[in-house]
Amino acid sequence: MTNERTGQVLGDAIGEARSLAARVRGLLGSPGLADGEGLWIEPCPSIHMFFMRFAIDAIFTDREQRVVRAVPNVRPWGLAVGGRGAHAVLELPTGVIERSQSRVGDRLILTPTASR
Repeated sequence: MTNERTGQVLGDAIGEARSLAARVRGLLGSPGLADGEGLWIEPCPSIHMFFMRFAIDAIFTDREQRVVRAVPNVRPWGLAVGGRGAHAVLELPTGVIERSQSRVGDRLILTPTASR
């Protein structure tokens, strides 16, 4: 997954959760996200961190994969809402939003080499 504006790679091992079961499961039970890992959940306009053991960065996008909201450091037991137009979310290790300089209006590109 790459930020089109900055050219920064957000992750090179991005899983996809598109089925109902995969979206419900999300990262539950995962020990954490290593650098380069992430989870693309579609559709998903909001997330909860109930029963999670680690914090994440969450980038919400519209249907064209344009960032509508970027929420750094969503902690266990927290919530994050994408807001108006949010259609999907990219869950990443904390610090990726800041390092990649991702912001509202940026377009994210999911390439075949970045998905698993």
